[in-house]
Amino acid sequence: MKVHAIVADLDTARQAVAAGATVVQLRVKAPTAEVVARGRGFRSLPATFVVNDDVEAALALGADGVHLGQGDTGAEAARSAGLLLGRSVSTLTQALAADADYLGAGPVWETPSKLDADPPLGLEGLREICAAVELPVIAIGGIDAANAALCIGAGAAGVAVIRAATDPGLRRAVDAAFAAR
Repeated sequence: MKVHAIVADLDTARQAVAAGATVVQLRVKAPTAEVVARGRGFRSLPATFVVNDDVEAALALGADGVHLGQGDTGAEAARSAGLLLGRSVSTLTQALAADADYLGAGPVWETPSKLDADPPLGLEGLREICAAVELPVIAIGGIDAANAALCIGAGAAGVAVIRAATDPGLRRAVDAAFAAR
């Protein structure tokens, strides 16, 4: 779970895996049929495959897991199907209450993809969540190769990115941060 690439298409997913992504998360805000259509081919990538917000699509695509936000339903169905279950959290209270296999914590910093989210956690908020839970915490929000190591230093098990998904420098930065930890 070192580098979680959040992508909307197979071509970008391929580029992200080539750049070192260990997880590809298909994030398409659309009806299940469209998510399934756009997710074809992801299963063949040499990375853990997660679908965002849609348990039915994850099952139809043979995904390894599903990532659900605070308001999303489907955790019970994901558990029943044996899917890896990720949950988004933006507070310590949410992190402590989450039924999940891993947490996506953020946004750590301001980012265009999370304009409607809670205020940024910052590194101290991320550190607090990482120290309080036993689950792997994936930092998300405003992360790139220049600041990913700070998230790993704060205790994160990995980082999730959108804009930096195809940057090979991101994986190098994460690997170096783990080596130094």
